[in-house]
Amino acid sequence: MKQYLISMYQPTGEAMPEPEFLAEVMRKVDAIHDELVEAGSWVFGNGLHAPETATVLRPKGEEVLVTDGPYLEGKEYLGGFTIITAPDLDAALEWGRRYALATTLPIEVRPFQGEV
Repeated sequence: MKQYLISMYQPTGEAMPEPEFLAEVMRKVDAIHDELVEAGSWVFGNGLHAPETATVLRPKGEEVLVTDGPYLEGKEYLGGFTIITAPDLDAALEWGRRYALATTLPIEVRPFQGEV
């Protein structure tokens, strides 16, 4: 089976949702996780801290510059990801659809290169 990356993008600068809303989202995400595990499709996944916690390493000649903050400024940032195995892109997209409905966030599904 091929591996796919399911990326979850969060808008920058928005206030945290109400605790009740967030609890319901997490309940749905946990249910998807449990189904992925049961299906044998779960590989790895986790949430990420906000972009301001990032450290960027940028090559410059023979040196590497180290700077705080995100590489790119944008309206959205990668908030979390899940790596799954799926028989084909359609199956991976179905898991992505479920995450989109559960989180109400934009979701990107992308295959890894090569057969894994």
